[in-house]
Order: sequence, then C-alpha cells, then structure tokens
Amino acid sequence: MQIIEEELGSSIESTFSYISEEPVAAASFGQVYRGSTKDGYDVAIKVQRPNLRHVVVRDIYILRIGLGLVQKMARRKNDLRVYADELGKGLIGELDYTLEAANALQFREAHSPFPFIFVPRVYGHLSRKRVLTMEWVVGENPNDLLLISSKSLIGRGSVYSERQQQDAKKRLLDMVSKGVESSLIQLLETGLLHADPHPGNLRYTATGKIAFLDFGLMCRMEKKHQFAMLSSIVHIVSGDWAGLVNDLTEMDVARVGTNLRRVTMDLEDALGEVKLVDGTPDIKFSRVLGKVWSVALKYHFRMPPYYTLVLRSLASLEGLAVAADPDFKTFDAAFPYVVQKLLTDDSPASRRILHSVVFNKRKEFQWQKLAFFLKVGVKRKSLQSSKASNFETSLGNASTGVGNSFEVTNLVLRLLSSKDGVVLRRLLMTADGASLVQAMVSKEAIFFRKQVSMAVADLLYQWMSQSLQQSNAISHSESCMKMTSGLHHKDKDLFLKKSASVYDYHSLIRDHRLKVILYKALESARRQPLLMLKFCWASLLVFLSAFALACHRVLVTSLEKCIASVSFAPRMMAFSS
Repeated sequence: MQIIEEELGSSIESTFSYISEEPVAAASFGQVYRGSTKDGYDVAIKVQRPNLRHVVVRDIYILRIGLGLVQKMARRKNDLRVYADELGKGLIGELDYTLEAANALQFREAHSPFPFIFVPRVYGHLSRKRVLTMEWVVGENPNDLLLISSKSLIGRGSVYSERQQQDAKKRLLDMVSKGVESSLIQLLETGLLHADPHPGNLRYTATGKIAFLDFGLMCRMEKKHQFAMLSSIVHIVSGDWAGLVNDLTEMDVARVGTNLRRVTMDLEDALGEVKLVDGTPDIKFSRVLGKVWSVALKYHFRMPPYYTLVLRSLASLEGLAVAADPDFKTFDAAFPYVVQKLLTDDSPASRRILHSVVFNKRKEFQWQKLAFFLKVGVKRKSLQSSKASNFETSLGNASTGVGNSFEVTNLVLRLLSSKDGVVLRRLLMTADGASLVQAMVSKEAIFFRKQVSMAVADLLYQWMSQSLQQSNAISHSESCMKMTSGLHHKDKDLFLKKSASVYDYHSLIRDHRLKVILYKALESARRQPLLMLKFCWASLLVFLSAFALACHRVLVTSLEKCIASVSFAPRMMAFSS
C-alpha cells in the first residue's frame, strides 16, 4: 500500500473506492490486488515487490557465468551467454511497469481487428514504474477448465456432473483452438508476440473470447522471419525437408557453413515416417519439435529468442489441449490458417512459398497440390475479423457443400472472380499453359467440370426462358426446386445444395481476366494435338450436359405453368332450409 501511494502521489482512499486487503494473485515480480476506481470500474492493480533490481541483476550475472562454463565444458561454438543477456534485458524491462503498459496498449491496438482476442485496457493515470492498473478480466482459467473436464474425476466422488465436464471440455478445446489461431496471427500477421502465454496468463471469457494477461515480456519479429516461419509450416506438412532446412537458414537458426545436405538427410530420417491424415501430419507438434531440436543440437544451431518463444507457445497450448483431448493435433488447427494466408496474401514472399508447393521444377501446374490446399482451407472456420473477407465468405458457402471435392470446386470458382482471388489468378497466369489444360481434363478435376456445367446450364436456362417469355412466370429458385423431382434421390440432394451457389457464377463466366488465362493456356496447349483433342472432348461433354440440364429445367417450368393454370377448386353448393 505504501508503494502504491508513493508511486501515485496520493492516498489509497483518494485514488480507489475499494482495494482488497490481501493480494489475489502473484505476478513474476509483484502482487496483484483487486480494486475499484472512483468511477466504479473493477481493476487489477499490480504492485512491484520492494528492492528487486539488485536481486535480478545479481541472478543474471550468476547465470551468465554459469552458461560460460557450460559452453567451455560442452565445447559449443555459439556463445550461450547471449541467452542470459537476452533474458536479462527482458527481466530488467519487466521491472518498469510503464514499459508493460506501453506493450499492452500496442498489443491491444495491433489485435483489435480480431474480435476473438481480448486485451484488457490500461488505466494510464493510475500506472507508474512500480504500479500497473488494468481492467479486471472476468474469465475461466484454462487449468480450472482442465480440472473440471478431467475424466479421472469421474467415479471418484466428483462434484461436477458429466454434462458439466463435457461443457468444460468443449470450452477448453475452443479456447485452445483460438489460442493456436491467435499465436499464428501474432506470428504471421502482426509480428507482435505475447512471450509468456502460460495458462496463468490466459482466460476464457463468457463471450467465448481468449483474454491475454501480463505483457511484461513481448517479442517483435522481422518480416523475413515471419515468412520463413510460414514457409517452414508448409514444408513440414508437405514433407519437403530440403525446403525446411532453407527456412531454418532464413530464420537465422542454421549457422553459415553448416552442411545443409547432411542436415536435410537427418531431418528426413527423423521425420520421414510421419504419415498424413486428411492432408495434415498425424503427429503431435511437440514430437516434431523434439525431432527438429535433436538435429539442431547435433549441428550446433542457434536458437533465436523469438523462435524459442513461438515454439514454446504452440507446444504449451498443445499440451493443454491433449490433456483434455488426446486426439488433438496442432497442425490440424494451424494449417487451415496458413492456407488462407497463402491464398490471400499477394506479397512476393507469400507467392514464392505458394509457387514452390503448387508448381514442380518445370513450372507445371499440379492440381492435386492445389486441391489439397483448398481442402484444408475449407476446414477453417473464420475467426479472424469482424468484417469477413470474400475468401472467408467463400469458405462459409463452400463448407455447406456435400463433400470435399464439391467444396473445393465451389471455393475455386468463387475465389477466381473475387477480390481475394488475385493470388489464385496470378498463380494460374504463371503456370505452364499445357499443364493447366492437362489439369482441367484430368480425373481429379471431374467435379470442377461438373460445376462449370452447372454454371453454363444456368445461363442457358435463363436465355431459353427469356426466349419463351417464361422467365417472369416462375422464379428461378422455385423452378430449381421443382426440377429436382425428376432426379435420382442422391443427385436430388446434390442439386439442391449446388443450385444456390451456381446462380452467382454469371460474372465468373463473363470475367475478362479468366478469359485471358484460358486463352493463354490454350495457346500453350496447341502444340500438343492429343491434349487439345482431350480438351475439346471434355468441353463438348460439359456443354451437352449443361444443355440437357437447361432443357430439363425449361420443360419443368413449362409444365408447372400449365398445372398452375388449371383450377382444382371444389364446387360449392348452398341449400336453403
């Protein structure tokens, strides 16, 4: 209380209407009290313990000497004392609460576009070097959620019902999912990382947001390191170990002069047995981290502070989730966000990463790789911003489909004509035209051709309806519903779910940019007569299928009009008594 009065220059009674007599929590260098301001706001007041600076400096000095001895005994090439210096810089910074207040303000501003991230406000007029006053956060501690949801409590006299345990597990997994996404946003978007996201510094609010506490330690990443980290996630998932080694070099992890070929072979031996399930590695992130770490130690890699903090953050969140759900995998939660980032970020670095995955060395387009990327993207539930982008809207529409193949096709077509489709259009323009045509006529692209056929059928139907002056009689949506009565039961459900989205494809078919891409591809494919023959045959089948479907819809519309004109009203007769 004396420190609060000394720092703020006034008595407790004149500053706060209430303050708890005992601390409600312990911070790294201080204690936290709960209080209320004069205008009625609940606040958390963090007060630094007295005489800390000389203790911190002494401990860092001892640590620095110890690491120097370890370096000599282990014959390490890199200077381990750098870690003590980095830690000391962070700890000394933590002693100045005005720096923490500035960190909190910066973190709040940087992440304000993401509504699922909550950052408490700072009361600057009630904060000084040894006193920090922030908004009181009401939320559940992840450790409490884990305790409630623990199956070990069942049958041991638990005070929680099975339903309460299931609800707690659901909230915990939602929190972890948002925690992984928020870590990726900090890592790949803002470059401003919360450096100490342990369970004590996280809360799950009643509105489903993840709240961050304690901003004493922050990490700021350079753009080149952000893209290298993005690339490393892609290369781990795709099994490109040579690409991963290059990423480690870009991240300043691999030392200059290291035999990168041998490192690649060791990584392949360590991670080569990892299997993919639904396009993502069937392995815990912590195990991948452990294998990479063992190779890094063997070759005396550096571990930049930001790299250690990011890996610790993701591993900590995975550990929390696995305790509640043993089947949880960080890659499943993280990779859909990575896919969206690659497909919407038009920066040269992102395009380079995407091109390295989708194209082979001869710049030939690989439809399977793009389809894999988009299948993963469809899994993503958009959390990111209050204003959904076209890409996120497309994801939402695509996810209502009947299967992964249709969802991917739907997403491709929607993206191509959207504002967020610029990356995909550039990708197609860069591809070898012949390989693009080959992808169009391949077996993997059958759903793509079916979707194009649906779009063409929609245009033909409108043209036929206008010619027969029937377009105003029955609405397009009603006719679509009626025509399904003549389809096979399986196709009927498929058509109902497709028709709403196909109606939006008029602009796509008329899009000049897509025509340029198609003409470029066909110009390149003209040198291969057999390929052009396949393309013409596939195009003919698409058109015939579209024409048959359009005729069927016109016929159903005409019959519906005739039936509607016939009255089946019963005759009414009246009798007098």
